[in-house]
Amino acid sequence: MINPYEVLHRLTSCNAVVVFSSSECCMSTVAKRLLFSLGVGPTVVELDRHATGPAIHALLFQLAAGTHHQPLPAVFVGGKFLGGVQTLMAAHINGTLVPLLKQAGALWL
Repeated sequence: MINPYEVLHRLTSCNAVVVFSSSECCMSTVAKRLLFSLGVGPTVVELDRHATGPAIHALLFQLAAGTHHQPLPAVFVGGKFLGGVQTLMAAHINGTLVPLLKQAGALWL
């Protein structure tokens, strides 16, 4: 059996931006649309359609523990957990998102 931690680690370390999502989650749609509108092509993992989705979802619950955020969407930038849609939107509004995306190699301009 595939270790979900290894899958999570491999995906987040090999891609500039990863969004763990659910195909029916409206907040996940907001996060993906924001990134696409900025010109970022994130790696999107729809957990409800992924073989190890439930196990990865459980790991994301652990990452979100102690915060007031829902575990989905879970956005990783440059291999690091950024947070959910609220953190993503706050970074966009305060102007820190684009530099972060540039540093991770997700944006070239």
